[in-house]
Amino acid sequence: MALQSSLITVMAAAAKKAARGLVRDFGEVEQLQVSKKGPADFVSVADTKAERTLIQELKKGRPDYGFLSEEQSEIKGTDPDSRWIIDPLDGTTNFLHGIPHFAISIAAERSGEIFAGVIYQPISDELFWAEKGRGAYVNNNRLRVSGRRELAQAVITTGIPHHGRGDPVAYLAEMAAIMPEVAGVRRFGAAALDLAYVAAGRCDGFWESALAPWDIAAGILLVREAGGMVSEFNGRALMMQSGEILATNGALHGPLTRLLREAQRAAR
Repeated sequence: MALQSSLITVMAAAAKKAARGLVRDFGEVEQLQVSKKGPADFVSVADTKAERTLIQELKKGRPDYGFLSEEQSEIKGTDPDSRWIIDPLDGTTNFLHGIPHFAISIAAERSGEIFAGVIYQPISDELFWAEKGRGAYVNNNRLRVSGRRELAQAVITTGIPHHGRGDPVAYLAEMAAIMPEVAGVRRFGAAALDLAYVAAGRCDGFWESALAPWDIAAGILLVREAGGMVSEFNGRALMMQSGEILATNGALHGPLTRLLREAQRAAR
């Protein structure tokens, strides 16, 4: 049985408390008050309530930490080197359409390095968590990336540009390069869970652009601690700054990097 540290215990408790409100609101999704935040990008009452709960609970555990989040932007803490990076509802569009695939994501960062992460899927009650150097887990089970070494056997997940977000021309070139080489491509609509699924070996890779730090911070650590690789399409490791990410089981990282580079050249 995996023993969680006090830090992971704090993060997990915060995620589960925030999730209780999400689950209640998900059951009444048609009655939610929804305000439009941008093109095809919605924020719900459930989202803001969950964020408020996360901030309150995480402050109890680490009162000196600051926050970076989608709704509040950046909140400075008394410890200038440490902060939480939180997404109270990754997969908002799924949530608002009654699709039970969404998550809460929490990452702990110190001096620019993610050292702990939690991704919680309330509907399936799956808690994905990792600490730097201690491995990755789902609930009490150790996670390992898949062992597939051939693209022809691989299932890859992705995010698709939509109204107001992403570069459709570049994406179509990427899809055209990858689609013929793999066993399948899936689009689930929650980047944090895509990364958790790579860590769990449920899929073999994930790529997307135009993401925010709160979408990917916890997932990056999960994949790495499960034995996978994470980079930008060109192999650099500036995903948190660029919003561009390729996560794989490691064995497929080189082939997918080459395909994405070719796609980028074709789209120019």
